[in-house]
Amino acid sequence: MTTLATPSHDRGITTLTLDSPANRNALSATLVGELTEALAGCAGDDAVRAVVLTHTGNTFCAGADLTAPPEPAAFVALMRAIVALPKPVVARVTGHVRAGGLGLLGACDISAAGPGSSFALTESRLGLAPAVISLPLLPRLDPRAAARYYLTGERFDAEEAARIGLVTLAAGPEDVDKALVPVLDGLRRASPQGLAASKELVTATVLRSFEQNAEDLIARSAALFASDDAREGMTAFLERRDPAWVL
Repeated sequence: MTTLATPSHDRGITTLTLDSPANRNALSATLVGELTEALAGCAGDDAVRAVVLTHTGNTFCAGADLTAPPEPAAFVALMRAIVALPKPVVARVTGHVRAGGLGLLGACDISAAGPGSSFALTESRLGLAPAVISLPLLPRLDPRAAARYYLTGERFDAEEAARIGLVTLAAGPEDVDKALVPVLDGLRRASPQGLAASKELVTATVLRSFEQNAEDLIARSAALFASDDAREGMTAFLERRDPAWVL
């Protein structure tokens, strides 16, 4: 079986690489399951101080795999696992991020994006809404920016992603890895107990969002995916044409 989330280890840092470039690392049921399992393994491994989430190819994550999507509840469980993991999760982004991929970024504690990356919440253009990914995103995003990008689906760059709170660092042309050196060094110098207790403080609001809103947003997501608009939007996307409502 092909592994879609490839692990590696270096001085206390476990790197999980999204490794399905053929479909732009889209969130299939298989990929979501592999990531969830890998994070559970990291949680119980004393040798893991922190986790880096990165990717192969020119896309970090293209959102849901429309040909084999995960159940909304499974994707919510994955995002919550990232937020609740008692170890920091750092995203390393050098490519494009769309839709559900932004949910992964929102769940991470720290993230760095390079100048070749781009971001867009494209759900409204498919007859959908950024429903379940709102759980980690809305507590962290600038509210006015969230309104703009939720509604328009516009693309924006790493500097804008940092300005609105989607990512932590917008790395310059010098390299994302160089920007992450002091971050990873700091995590390696921190005690496991100190990291877990500190992360618990900074994720409390996000976890409350999951506790209070997950059930409603899972139901809302399922209803939207079953709608006529969504069928038209996804069909148009797969056929590389405009959906019927475009003016």
